[in-house]
Amino acid sequence: MDTAPAGPPHRLDPAGGCPHADNARLLALGPVAAVELPGGVEGMAVLGHEALKEFLQHPEVAKDARHFAALREGRIEPGWPLLTFATVRGMTTADGEDHRRLRSLVARAFTPRRVEALRPRVVALTDALLDDLAVAAEAGAGVADLRRHFALPLPLGVIGELLGVDEKFRDRLHRLSNAVTGTDIGPEAVLAANRELVGVLGEIAADKAARPGDDLTSALIAARDEGGDRLGHEELIGTLVLLIVAGHETTLNLITNAVRALCGHPGQLALVRAGGASWADVVEETLRWDAPVSYFPFRYPVRDLQVGGTVIPAGTPVLAGYSAAGRDTAAHGPDADRFDLTRASRPGAVRHLSLGHGAHFCLGAPLARLEATVALERLFTRFPDLELAAAEADLRRHPSFVGNTVHALPVRPAPSARPRTD
Repeated sequence: MDTAPAGPPHRLDPAGGCPHADNARLLALGPVAAVELPGGVEGMAVLGHEALKEFLQHPEVAKDARHFAALREGRIEPGWPLLTFATVRGMTTADGEDHRRLRSLVARAFTPRRVEALRPRVVALTDALLDDLAVAAEAGAGVADLRRHFALPLPLGVIGELLGVDEKFRDRLHRLSNAVTGTDIGPEAVLAANRELVGVLGEIAADKAARPGDDLTSALIAARDEGGDRLGHEELIGTLVLLIVAGHETTLNLITNAVRALCGHPGQLALVRAGGASWADVVEETLRWDAPVSYFPFRYPVRDLQVGGTVIPAGTPVLAGYSAAGRDTAAHGPDADRFDLTRASRPGAVRHLSLGHGAHFCLGAPLARLEATVALERLFTRFPDLELAAAEADLRRHPSFVGNTVHALPVRPAPSARPRTD
């Protein structure tokens, strides 16, 4: 029987916050929820694991914003904080042949073989950043922000090198990616951040066009300028936006959340150290238990569509509720809210959806997994007594309901966290 979501729309807090209590409440009402997006825009979120799996691969669900009814009808303001997610030109907003064309241009840089070839560089960068973390802790009376000194510069450095982005641009690109993916930002700031981001990436592209190198940006520019799989200029900039943002924000949140989880569950950390679970298990359980992306925008049914017993009207902007699906008791059992590194080895264990599913599965998943496993293993090997320097309840949340993490992560790496002398 077709139904509407139970209760009034859930208002998504633009300032973010921990999503898990709200997710549990909404899931108790059903796998699909009506939500109110910033600016009073009506939307829906698919929260249940099975419903989300179905929705993500449904042939009558589109990514192209021409299917976004409110946008098409002129009811979305130019400075709407989520507009970039809908209108950026790239593989995340393309369907069918356009999506396959755009994805194929980038996919060759993220094959398992090419990602594994990056391991020595990831290890070297990780070790250098652990030195920086030790120096920062020594300067901070034993306390340092792990997010700022370690979890951020690792994936930002790796994706920067892949794209051939000069180091002078990287901090600025992180600041701008935070702005364009934030949900608590005002219209003028949204427009300014988008203009600046497009301008910076245009400058980088122009430099690469004049002086191409052995990097992904140069390869994309060659695809734009040559025959074959052509790439328009807007698609080039949109693809760079995607690679910069998704290439470091997700992994940054993943590493941050994994460290929080391990420090908050010392028995699970001891299990890894004793060989009862692997660092890969830590990454997968973190992806399920505290997904780095909570609500990802957008998909649009091209007709009225029944999902999980609820009708989602055509043209509705729909969020993929990854953090909710990861703790759905219907899929992961009655203890779904427990961090358990042995979960994946249980008979009938269900694989999480936190990196997507179907045609739009995260292209950078192998790289994110590599970076996170290397980072965690070497971090806790170097600093076996690492602990949080603030209570979990006192950690300020990242101001977005898209990204799911904390703004900073103060840690005590060790009683004496001095840099290496070798």
